[in-house]
Amino acid sequence: MPTTEPTAAPGPPARRRRPITLLALGHACVDVYQGAVAALVPFFVSERAYTYAAASGIVLAASLLSSVVQPLFGALTDRWAMPWLLPVSCVVGGAGVALAGVGDSYTLTLVVVAVSGIGVAAYHPEAARVARVASRGSHTAMGWFSLGGNLGFATAPLLVSAVVATGGLHASPLLVVPGLAGAALCVAALRSGRRAVPAVGGAALEVDGRDDWPSFLKLTGAIVCRSIVFVGLSAFISLYARQRAGGGEAAGTAALFVLYIGGAVGTVAGGRLATRFGRVPVLRWSYALTVLAVAGVVCVPGPALYLCVALTSAGLYVPFSLHITLGQDYLPRRVGTASGVTLGLAVSVGGIASPAIGALADATSLRTALAPLTVLPALGWLLVRTLREPGGRPAKQAE
Repeated sequence: MPTTEPTAAPGPPARRRRPITLLALGHACVDVYQGAVAALVPFFVSERAYTYAAASGIVLAASLLSSVVQPLFGALTDRWAMPWLLPVSCVVGGAGVALAGVGDSYTLTLVVVAVSGIGVAAYHPEAARVARVASRGSHTAMGWFSLGGNLGFATAPLLVSAVVATGGLHASPLLVVPGLAGAALCVAALRSGRRAVPAVGGAALEVDGRDDWPSFLKLTGAIVCRSIVFVGLSAFISLYARQRAGGGEAAGTAALFVLYIGGAVGTVAGGRLATRFGRVPVLRWSYALTVLAVAGVVCVPGPALYLCVALTSAGLYVPFSLHITLGQDYLPRRVGTASGVTLGLAVSVGGIASPAIGALADATSLRTALAPLTVLPALGWLLVRTLREPGGRPAKQAE
C-alpha cells in the first residue's frame, strides 16, 4: 500500500526531533561509501596504473547496479515497510568498499564495489520513507536528513585519504567502520521513531491524491542531468585540480572536499529558500547557477578553480532535498518509488556516463572531457522551468 506521514504522537519537541537526528547521522555513514568510490580513483590510478577509462569503470560498477535496483527497492517499500533494510544496507555498503583495496584483481574490485552500490541503493528509498513519516513532511527536516548524506560525501575524501594515503589500498578494510556505526545509528533511530511516531516502523497507510507522472518524469530528467555532472566531477575533479591548480595529492583532495562540503550548506539553504520562495523557483535558479559554475570549473585556471567548484557544489546541492519532497508530492501514492529515484538515482545514475568521460580524457585531455558537462545543467533548467507545485498548492511551503 502507498505511504504517507501520520500525525505525530504527542511529546516534547526534542523527542520528536531525535529520530531525524539519528537518521541524518546514519545517512552520513552510508553516503560515505558513495563519496569513497570517487575518492579512491586517484589511488587506483597511482598504485595500480589504471587508465582514466579503467578507473571510471569502477565508478560505473558502483553506480550501474545501484541505478537499476534503486527503483525496485522503492517499489518494494511502496508495498511493505522494511525498516530492517536500513542497518543491513549500511553494513553491505561498507563491506563492499572495505574490500575494494584487497588484492590486485580488477574484476574483484568491480564486483565488491558493485555490491557496495547495491547496499547503498537498498538504503535510500526506505530511509526517505521513514524520514518523511518522522518529519511529517517538513522541508526543513528533510533538508537536515539530506544534510547527513552530504556530510558523509564530504567526509569521504578525507577519510579515504587518511586511511589509504597512510597504509595504501591494502588498508581499505578499515573503511568498514562508518558502515558499522551507521547500522547502530539506524537501529537507534528506528527504536526512537516508534516511540515518537508509531507508524515509522509499522504498516503503510493509505493516501488520497493522484500521481502526476508527466511532472515527475520531467523532474527525473533534470535529476539525471544533475547526476551526470555531479558524478563526472566527483570522479575526475581530484585529478583535474592537480593539473590546473598544482599542489599534488593535497590539491586534489581539497577540490573533492570542496565539491562535497558545499552540499552541507546548499542542502540546508535549499529547504529554507524553498520555505520563502517556493521549491520550483529555487530549482530554476539553482540549475541556472550551475551552468555558469561548471563553465568556470572547466575554463578558470589556478586557485580560482576552487571558488568555481564551491559555486558548482551550491548549484548542485541546493535543489537536492527539494527533488525528494517534490518527487514524493508528484507521486503521493508511490512515495517509495519517488524516493528511490530522487534520493538514490540522483547520485548513482551519473556513473553510467563516467566511462565515456574517462575514454574521452584518455583520447584528448581531462579539460576537453569535462567541457560537455556544461551543457547538462542548461538542459535540466529547460526541464524544470515548466514544473508547477504539486496539487496546485501555492509556491511557498510551510516548514
